[in-house]
Amino acid sequence: MKPGHSNVPATQAFAGGTPNGGTPANHVTANHVTADCARVAPVLSRIGDKWTVLVVTFLGRGPMRFNALRREIGGISQRMLTLTLRSLERDGLVTRTVYPTVPPQVEYALTELGRSLLTPVLAIRDWARQNALQIEAAQARFDALAAAAKPACGGGPPHVGSRPSAAGVEEVAHLQSER
Repeated sequence: MKPGHSNVPATQAFAGGTPNGGTPANHVTANHVTADCARVAPVLSRIGDKWTVLVVTFLGRGPMRFNALRREIGGISQRMLTLTLRSLERDGLVTRTVYPTVPPQVEYALTELGRSLLTPVLAIRDWARQNALQIEAAQARFDALAAAAKPACGGGPPHVGSRPSAAGVEEVAHLQSER
């Protein structure tokens, strides 16, 4: 066994257990995943979700009611917005305030923890805006090369390491020159 590795089952390591009962943050499991990674992965999954990013961005402007938030985001179903807000509330990123009116008014706002997430979310949004054209160009090049690569036999995906035909290479060059 390599130094720093363990025979502890991943399920035990994810639960924070080690053979001697300790739980060091850098404990490496049998699947080479540290306990810290196991703790961070669900958080990254939550904050990296498309709807979470949009909700955090819009709530960063100030508290909002449900329907106003839904209109601002656009394209999100009532159910998905409800699930996203509940998850963010559970994670301590959003507060839900119910006002005793008829009908009841509900307002959502970022908590202090949620506001601390706003800076990295906006930085990622800005990065995406700055690099969107380069990413689209890279995707178009990749897609053109993939389309030019002919399957080895009848309709399956091209084999790893296969190369486009001379005609396919010319077609890709032509597509790239049109840009």
